[in-house]
Amino acid sequence: MQKNDKIYVAGHRGMVGSAIVRQLQRDGYSNIVTRTHNELDLTNQQSVTEFLASEKPDYVFMAAAKVGGIHANNTYRADFIYQNLLIEANVIGAAHQAGVDRMLFLGSSCIYPRDCPQPIREDYLLTGLLENTNEPYAIAKIAGVKLCDSFNVQYGTRYVSAMPTNLYGPNDNYDLNKSHVLPALIRKAHEAKMRGDTQLVVWGSGTPMREFLYVDDMADACVYLMEKGITGGLFNIGTGTDLTIRELAEIVMDVVDFSGEIVFDRSKPDGTPRKLLNVDRINKLGWKAKTSLRDGIAKAYADFRSRSVDS
Repeated sequence: MQKNDKIYVAGHRGMVGSAIVRQLQRDGYSNIVTRTHNELDLTNQQSVTEFLASEKPDYVFMAAAKVGGIHANNTYRADFIYQNLLIEANVIGAAHQAGVDRMLFLGSSCIYPRDCPQPIREDYLLTGLLENTNEPYAIAKIAGVKLCDSFNVQYGTRYVSAMPTNLYGPNDNYDLNKSHVLPALIRKAHEAKMRGDTQLVVWGSGTPMREFLYVDDMADACVYLMEKGITGGLFNIGTGTDLTIRELAEIVMDVVDFSGEIVFDRSKPDGTPRKLLNVDRINKLGWKAKTSLRDGIAKAYADFRSRSVDS
């Protein structure tokens, strides 16, 4: 990429998109195009087609999506598959029509089978059944990957798909009904501390293992893939290490300085037993995550407190 190339970041107000914008700005890219949802509804095909035909960006970072945690995914199943399919199809199709040759599509590690071997390699895609609680969202993201692959094969575009592990950091969603596990734990631990509670209630059994990546590291990897001139394919983005939900809760409690007892609500779902990404493919290109989990959680907690009225 050249520093003056026109770069459209779809979903720039979300955690992922805002991190990509920050990374591009840090790296000296100045011609960044963004639109809010009120300015451009990505589920509206005509609007997206007209926008990209007019702007004709050189690069697109496709970070827009309807996202949520295990509760939201399982409760709003129709919304998650329908809206994400619309967004992906509209942006990818209109980008091709507008002559956009380079794109990076952001997916999710939930695209992989529930019980596939660990750590998860990119070629495990579509080799088994998905986790039921987020199957609709996963199917939508798989469709996005296959859209990129298919346009590359048929039209010679150079669309790359990046599958990050569980992300956290600035601009995360801390709504307890819609958030992912890490931001939910940060909020729960903080509020328990403020109330003077003696317990922290954690969903599930605490035994599932998860991998977490600070969102600015993810953005660095995405820009790195585009700068390296990667022309297609699927790349896992993660740290290559994981821990149990219990261990995660203990780190969060330490960062928040809350010393209560962890209590597990086993009536709540655990989700996939383990989800660790094999990151050899991107590591061999020369990229590795930089932020340790504890440092990243400390940064995320500072972000949460900056937006919390009772902090």
